[in-house]
Amino acid sequence: MTDLFEPPALQQPVPSRRSAARQRAAAKRRRRRRRRTALVVVACLLVVGAVGYVTWGNVSGLLSNPFSREAEDFPGPGDQAVEVEIPAGATGAEMGQVLKDAGVVASVEAFKQAFGENPQAAGIQPGVYQLLTEMKASDAVAALAKNEKLETRVTIPEGFTAEQVLERIASVTTISRADLDAAVADPTSIGLPAEADGTVEGWLSPATYTVQPDDTAQTLLSQMVARTVSELDELGVAAEDRHEVLTEASIVEREAPDDYRGQVARVIDNRLERGEPLGMDAIDAYGLRKPASEITRDEFNDPDLPYASRVHQGLPPTPIGNPGRASIEAVVHPPAGDWLWYVTVNLDTGETKFTDNYDEFQQLKQEYQEWQENQG
Repeated sequence: MTDLFEPPALQQPVPSRRSAARQRAAAKRRRRRRRRTALVVVACLLVVGAVGYVTWGNVSGLLSNPFSREAEDFPGPGDQAVEVEIPAGATGAEMGQVLKDAGVVASVEAFKQAFGENPQAAGIQPGVYQLLTEMKASDAVAALAKNEKLETRVTIPEGFTAEQVLERIASVTTISRADLDAAVADPTSIGLPAEADGTVEGWLSPATYTVQPDDTAQTLLSQMVARTVSELDELGVAAEDRHEVLTEASIVEREAPDDYRGQVARVIDNRLERGEPLGMDAIDAYGLRKPASEITRDEFNDPDLPYASRVHQGLPPTPIGNPGRASIEAVVHPPAGDWLWYVTVNLDTGETKFTDNYDEFQQLKQEYQEWQENQG
């Protein structure tokens, strides 16, 4: 083989002057693009950093961290005197809202935080307190925790039994249950009339009472009894009829939906006139101290139970709760009617139907049972 058939040696092409110039220009352009890209990246990083700084530092920023915000608070110590009422059963947040609305604290959040940090806060009692506007939240909590109330308001709902009334007073005010029991055991100390025969049941008028710091069990219960006597007098009830009226009104209060008090009172009167047992579950439930749904047939018919309304004729020995004025008025001025039975056929609406026909009464019971089945 001769050299004639060997491949030529590979050689790099020699660039022309024009080609070299183009390459230098292209390289220059690439360098400029890299510099511009770097500048854009730096600028973006600076913008992002600035936005992050502003938003994390400003509570109103779009990307602010809710856990890093400091609750708004007044520096204290306070300005103008203001009275605020802490309701019964209020949580720390609910107290904070009451105080914020009154201008005492700057925010509910600050009060909640101070409430949680004060071990005495759980003992804050309901009542009316005098505080200052623009107080530091921790100072407001500390002031409330002293329980130096101007007054306390206690609400007694209509139909509450005497036991429930005493429990409500003891739980809301500073008057102890022991003092209340002692007052009840001394009827003359609370102005209980002779016709009450020493029983406060029915005589503790339901209403909202303002309890001053120096009030006692005697002064508060006396207000309740006096209110009942006043209402009976206004309605023209003679002293000798007070016990009977209150007893009947207490049954109406526990048995009748609001719109049917008068009709229920008339049913009671009609049964009494006929000498028939009243047969009303509320009476038995009061005597046995448990819901009517839990009373057995034997208990309903137990002659040894003074409140067995299916056995004994007439009104029960005492009222079965403390009636409101509307129920007392219904007993004093019942509408005319021959009704002997009634059934609340819809517990949601309270719709109640009355009749003087026993067969129709059975039909009304069936109507109620059908409604109950439809409720699932």
